[in-house]
Amino acid sequence: MSTDINRRAALAGAAALASASAASAATARRPYRVGVIGVGWFGMLDLHALMAIAPVEVVAFCDVDADRLAHNAAAIPSRRDTVTPQRRAPATYADYREMLRRHRFDIVIVATPDHWHALAGVAAMNAGANVYLEKPICVDIVEGRALVAAARANNVTVTCGTQRRTTPAFIEAKERYVRTGRLGKIAMVEVASYLHQRPPHVPPDGPPPPHLDWDMYCGPARLIPYNYVMHQAFPPQWRAFMNFCNGYVGDVGVHFIDAARWMLDLGAPTHVSAEGAVLVDTASTSDVPDTMTATWDFDGVMMTWLNRQWGRGPAGESWGAAIHGDQGSLRLFNDSYDFVPVEGDRVVGAAPAEPGTYSQDAELRDYERPLIKLTRGNMRDFIAAIEQGHRPASDVESVNVSTSCCILANTAMKLGRPLRWDGAAGRYVGDDEANGLLARPYRAPWTHPGAA
Repeated sequence: MSTDINRRAALAGAAALASASAASAATARRPYRVGVIGVGWFGMLDLHALMAIAPVEVVAFCDVDADRLAHNAAAIPSRRDTVTPQRRAPATYADYREMLRRHRFDIVIVATPDHWHALAGVAAMNAGANVYLEKPICVDIVEGRALVAAARANNVTVTCGTQRRTTPAFIEAKERYVRTGRLGKIAMVEVASYLHQRPPHVPPDGPPPPHLDWDMYCGPARLIPYNYVMHQAFPPQWRAFMNFCNGYVGDVGVHFIDAARWMLDLGAPTHVSAEGAVLVDTASTSDVPDTMTATWDFDGVMMTWLNRQWGRGPAGESWGAAIHGDQGSLRLFNDSYDFVPVEGDRVVGAAPAEPGTYSQDAELRDYERPLIKLTRGNMRDFIAAIEQGHRPASDVESVNVSTSCCILANTAMKLGRPLRWDGAAGRYVGDDEANGLLARPYRAPWTHPGAA
């Protein structure tokens, strides 16, 4: 027990030291000039996490919802959990291109619906900003390549909101059970989600509210009829419609796909198969499957995905992953783990106390408190990478591979057959039909960032 406590104390101390070093370096300069594209639920959570751990000046907001934009901008000067008190409300814009033309940013947070991530992310990088890019970072393979290329061409730091690579309990689990070989030969990873994310009822389509630019909301995606659940319900249910996203494998699955790839040093998969359909919620107009399985082969390590939007998970679990070796299993939860050896006692790894005190966490919903804690850890790593000139833990290039896994599974499900994948070439092997889906069509006048 004392070893566990000492180990966690060392990890927490190292994290606090890294945070303090980054904050001290940043304080010696002017505050980071920050812009946010997409100031809905998670955009604001990301910004509040950043404000709490680094000196920032919140310069500008962009959103297609004028009411949300005005309300969230007006609240910034009264934010308490912030290293640098904000003297004024940020400027507001309906178009991110105008925002990027009018201001110079050190950091831009991109937290739009998924179908906007690539265009907004590339534009922010081309404007010279470091970018905190929400996951999944793209909705097609070519978008992901364009994001990585823009990050490297502009020599900017781009981190992604997958979070678990900077979670102390996950770092501990990797060091203690994966790198030491205590799991033995690892041959399988199981990723699962039993979260009920689909709206229980989708009302009839209707006209968008006057404060929402629905055409801009749809942007490069198809212009489809407006529905209340896509935008105004909380949390917004646009993830229930493939027009805007990569489904639930791209929403929650990518977190633990990415965590497992990082823990096991896995590259790209070589084969993928998937099945899914709307089997239970058949009355809904949502087109994201309520039931899905997928399997990826990582050269001898099999990874599976299981998603049910109905029923309960085993032992009431909602989501997570398990890494299986012939000497034991490592189970990963939101911000903790347990190790179950073939012989011996189970070991539980709890999250260490977070450095700092944040009074406004008490105002959050129960499920939001661990999310902002995880995000503050990811932001600390992001700031340290900017200050120290190295790649962040959740660097865009590696997280792009994890995002690609989700896209490959959706493509295999759509085509109804297994696919072979050449990660180095970024193409399917011997499958012209699948390669025709590497970039999805953009609606005019928007141009795909990977277009020649």
